[in-house]
Amino acid sequence: MPTISVIVPAYNAEKTILETIQSIQQQTLSDFELIVIDDGSTDKTVELLSTIADSRLKVFSYENGGLPVARNRGIERATGEYLSFIDADDLWTPDKLETQLAALQADPDAGVAYSWTAFIDENSQYLYARDPMPFEGNVYSNILIENFISSGSNILVQRKLVNAAGWFDPALKSAEDWDYYIRLAARSPFVLVPKYQILYRRSSQSMTSKVDVMERNCLLVLNRAFEQAPSDLQHLKSKSLANAYRFYALLCIAHILTDDGVKQATRRLRQAIWFDPATVLDRKTQRLILKLTLLNLFPYHLATRVSRQLGKLFPNALAKPVPLVNQE
Repeated sequence: MPTISVIVPAYNAEKTILETIQSIQQQTLSDFELIVIDDGSTDKTVELLSTIADSRLKVFSYENGGLPVARNRGIERATGEYLSFIDADDLWTPDKLETQLAALQADPDAGVAYSWTAFIDENSQYLYARDPMPFEGNVYSNILIENFISSGSNILVQRKLVNAAGWFDPALKSAEDWDYYIRLAARSPFVLVPKYQILYRRSSQSMTSKVDVMERNCLLVLNRAFEQAPSDLQHLKSKSLANAYRFYALLCIAHILTDDGVKQATRRLRQAIWFDPATVLDRKTQRLILKLTLLNLFPYHLATRVSRQLGKLFPNALAKPVPLVNQE
């Protein structure tokens, strides 16, 4: 049996699937099986996968069930002691699996390893990196406040912990990874690999562009999580709601490039501040307030240009660009 099962849910991923598979094949740790769940693709995804000569690759095709269902089908097929997930448009740096496995083996109490995330565009070019998060050990309260793990393409988790926490919620159309991390954190310590190893692709077609869908599902996850959280953590709910609404505001001005998008972002930012007034002291909130002020005062294209110049002077992400795999 392989040490690790890598699960790749894929739906109409012909533009990126080969690059994603290549980033997995280039891992410095080779003891893994590579399970691709074709989630009812109607493009050339399966045809492209058939060109890959790798005995570790296993492709299973199903009718479309959605991302959580595809991940669950991968879990059902997996035989490894550890599981890791990567979406069919994201990438890993070559040492991702090796260093996460080493981190788990060095800490017998931990059941989940994670790394930091950088963001790339549709052409696999570096965009920015999130501020490094230091959380490890008992991260339950931290993950209740915010999904600091960023995406579903990050963790390495022990199979026995998956068996205890259950599978991804098939009813969720977004935020299913946050819901899953909350359940894992309630049962096990996490360990951090302090490196940028997850390259998450931002695109106009990604789930993060569907703001209303994400908002409904995030609020469902958040409310359910606090219904199950102990009483001594209930005070964190206002901070969690503030972080969520600030994130929705960011998505609005990133993906709804109209005056209505600015209005929606402004409304959501006001909700964030209402839930947690202290959030105005946060650098992220202050940057968002500045950008929305510019968008309300000037035409969109001019406000965006000024905001970009200010962003260079006062960068939001502290991380330096990380080298991208498969690039010269």
